This record gives sequence, structure tokens and C-alpha cells, in this order.
Amino acid sequence: MSNLRITAGPFTFDARFETTLAPRTCEIFRRLLPYNERVIHVRWSGEAVWIPLGDTNLGVPAENQTSYPAPGHMLLYPGGISETEILLGYGGVHFASKMGQLAGNHFITITSALDDLPKLGKMTLWEGAQPIRIEAA
Repeated sequence: MSNLRITAGPFTFDARFETTLAPRTCEIFRRLLPYNERVIHVRWSGEAVWIPLGDTNLGVPAENQTSYPAPGHMLLYPGGISETEILLGYGGVHFASKMGQLAGNHFITITSALDDLPKLGKMTLWEGAQPIRIEAA
């Protein structure tokens, strides 16, 4: 199951798991599908939306980590110096929290409708939290 559909706000994206680069993260997150939550705009990281997960421990190891995801890259930060979170970049991102720079596991890549990502980001910034659903396609 590497084909995903992500619906965020009024937008729909095709995506894939990065199973070769982040096998454990993908395996653990796959068990959560379909995943329903809300995204809010980031505070420190630049052009991204995120899902704060607080003290949630998903048992995810560090793998395929980056602090600079490209637009359409979804990261899972497993917690540590900041709270557990999922981040989706839509533009320039330097992943950080009030504690400083973070590195998250790049585990999903959006493969379609990349031009809609900035629209989602701006909508989230100006209109508030947007629903997101990640499911098998």
C-alpha cells in the first residue's frame, strides 16, 4: 500500500509512502490509516502546516531526517526536545520549534496538485485550522 490520497481543506492530493527511506515510520503510520485530524499553520518553521501531537509516543525511530523539507514533503517528528508533530511543507521551510531547529522523518511525498499546496497554506494561515484526511488510494 504505497498509494495515498490526502484531502486537506478543499484540496485533494495523491501521495506515496517513502518506504525505502523511512520503513519503520511508514509501517507505524500505515496502521493509523485512515488518519483524520486538522492542520494549523506553523509558528517558527516558515511555509508549512502542522498537526501537533503533544506527548504522543508512536514508537517511531529517527530515519530519513531533514530540517529542510521540500514542498509536498511530510515529516513526522517523533518527539524529544519538542512535542511530537506532523509537518507538511508548502514552500520554504526550516523546521524548528521554540526550542530551536528540529529534524523530522520524511515519510510521505505528495505527488500531484503541488500548485494547490500554497493555496492550502495561505487558507490555513488566514482562515484557521483545516481538516486533513490521509487514506489508502
